[in-house]
Amino acid sequence: MAEPYGLLAEYAAPDQLVAACNSAREAGLRQWDAHTPYPIHGLDEAMDLAPSRLGIGVLILALGGAVAGFLLQTWVSGFAYPLVVSGKPLFSWPAFVPIAFETSVLGGALGAVGGLLYSTGLPRWHHPLFSSKRFEAASNDRFFISVEAADPAFDWQATRALLEPGAVAVETVDG
Repeated sequence: MAEPYGLLAEYAAPDQLVAACNSAREAGLRQWDAHTPYPIHGLDEAMDLAPSRLGIGVLILALGGAVAGFLLQTWVSGFAYPLVVSGKPLFSWPAFVPIAFETSVLGGALGAVGGLLYSTGLPRWHHPLFSSKRFEAASNDRFFISVEAADPAFDWQATRALLEPGAVAVETVDG
């Protein structure tokens, strides 16, 4: 039999989940997560989440894409294959702007997807919570908090007692 992953508590209302998240944070738990079918106002504060740095990465890759597109066009039209058309200069930057814009969009999109995959630890083919039948409702109309047994502050009885107020059910999830 696999080691237990931790505890999963189900709540019927978002305010109950926020209260449970506040309790988990105040109890010193660090390895836990909230699962909801839609964003809930105040949940980020209850979970003590820092602002995402994903936007910075997207901006850097978007600017890098724009510079790369601009430099590629400069090299091709000015050095590799110089072609004078109707007396126009080899370096005609206004003509390079659309491609530079498109490569910035490409760089930003790749940065967003790559940052998402990195920050979420994907691809992960299976998560222990998927073995819970109750957890299927997380994408429909229920609200969950999962606490990992690997957390240094985790205690089976104390954590269960912490999650039970307002919970529809609290269950042990096998790893």
